[in-house]
Amino acid sequence: MTNKTHFFDSEKNVKWVIRALYICCGVLFALDFIVNRYSKHPWEWIWGFYPVYGFVGCVILVVVAKWMRKLVMRDENYYQPAESEAEQHNGGQ
Repeated sequence: MTNKTHFFDSEKNVKWVIRALYICCGVLFALDFIVNRYSKHPWEWIWGFYPVYGFVGCVILVVVAKWMRKLVMRDENYYQPAESEAEQHNGGQ
């Protein structure tokens, strides 16, 4: 079996993508000062409102997901009974 090299296997490509994302973020932030926005709520006029709003929303999602994980997490063998339980169900065979 041959090992295929993928795009993100190279550290050079990963750095290139990260730099491109930084540049896109910078351009979008700069456009926030240039583009005329039409908004209905007063807090939408704050520069950088949407990036901060998105970041806070993502942080809240992560915190809620961690809390929910503790609430709904099951044991590792939840769907597969232990060996002794399986033997009991099979009649000790």
